[in-house]
Amino acid sequence: MAYINENYNKLKAGYLFPEIARRVKAFTEANAEAAKRLIRCGIGDVTEALPQAVRDAMHKAVDEMGDRSTFRGYGPEQGYDFLRNAVAEHDFKARGIQIEADEIFISDGSKCDTGNILDIFGAGNKIAITDPVYPVYVDTNVMAGNTGDADESGAYAGLHYLKCNPANGFVPDIPNEPVDLAYLCYPNNPTGAVATRAQLEAWVKYALANGTTLLYDAAYEAFIRDPELPRSIYEIEGARDCAIEFRSFSKNGGFTGVRCGIVVIPKGLMGKTKAGGKQAIHPLWSRRHSTKFNGTSYIVQRGAEAVYSPEGKKQVATLIEHYMGNAALLVEACKKAGLSVYGGVNAPYVWVGCPNGITSWQMFDKMLNEANVVITPGSGFGSAGEGYFRISAFNSRANVEEVCRRIAALV
Repeated sequence: MAYINENYNKLKAGYLFPEIARRVKAFTEANAEAAKRLIRCGIGDVTEALPQAVRDAMHKAVDEMGDRSTFRGYGPEQGYDFLRNAVAEHDFKARGIQIEADEIFISDGSKCDTGNILDIFGAGNKIAITDPVYPVYVDTNVMAGNTGDADESGAYAGLHYLKCNPANGFVPDIPNEPVDLAYLCYPNNPTGAVATRAQLEAWVKYALANGTTLLYDAAYEAFIRDPELPRSIYEIEGARDCAIEFRSFSKNGGFTGVRCGIVVIPKGLMGKTKAGGKQAIHPLWSRRHSTKFNGTSYIVQRGAEAVYSPEGKKQVATLIEHYMGNAALLVEACKKAGLSVYGGVNAPYVWVGCPNGITSWQMFDKMLNEANVVITPGSGFGSAGEGYFRISAFNSRANVEEVCRRIAALV
């Protein structure tokens, strides 16, 4: 009988979103009529159709796959040059950031990447995460054996928690001690907070001084409207020497059901060996990528390339305008209901304080049973998320307007 990875036994009973799905399923089975009016604003899944430019490019790619002369089999694990070059040109060089195409890896999504990146880092690292936090950052470290057990609040021994709250604008203070890896996500999931240039400069300065590698999740960068806010960690001088950036086509291009993500690792970024030497991180990830991944579909990559076409850019901008219009309505509705509201300005998530001191799961049940709206309880994002809930702006305008009416009637 094979030994199991007992680190999985340290995980809390269920990953946040499957637990939400379980509760929603139980509700719909017990309340057939109410289920018909259920509106889902919990999981951050997009609802609008893929941009026309993306669909056209994918149709063309499908036709290529149907012709022996243009058929593609295994592609390069790191991604096709046509997409890597497009990402380098439009996401970075167009913004004055020097990132080369061969420093870009194409994957099947940033969720996978932020978990898989741990494969190339060894045991014994001191790891900092924000609290509240996207659960994948925590759970994958638990699975990898980088933590001890969780306490009653759900905090794991061995992780350095950086508390985020209204007082610091949900952007954590710089740690008062050195850490080896630090997860940052801006615009933030779940709080919708954004980090200013000065705040990111402080993080880069800290990382360079302490040998810290920043794991920077920029999956929602396309939703930043304020031109003064950085959309990439590499806009900060020195970040090439201390940061890995993760990006995604899921939310800007609507690829949640298509799957395509980006990892950027500068070739000069170094890690340390047990012997005290330095080793480049880029070739380690390239080897891991080539060994455990066979590459993102050619059809998907052609669709992703079309996001950068003139038509694709216009259509993506329309999608973002739609979702951010939803966010503005949700922010206004929650404020009118007398709730404390954060986010929803440069991010598609609205972070809301629970009324009357009720817990976040109690608020989840109240919204589900009384308003027939699915939200996300803040405690699912860590102990500092207790007392809050997240509303996703990814939905139709009609549904969001109805949610706003129900919030007004409920609270």
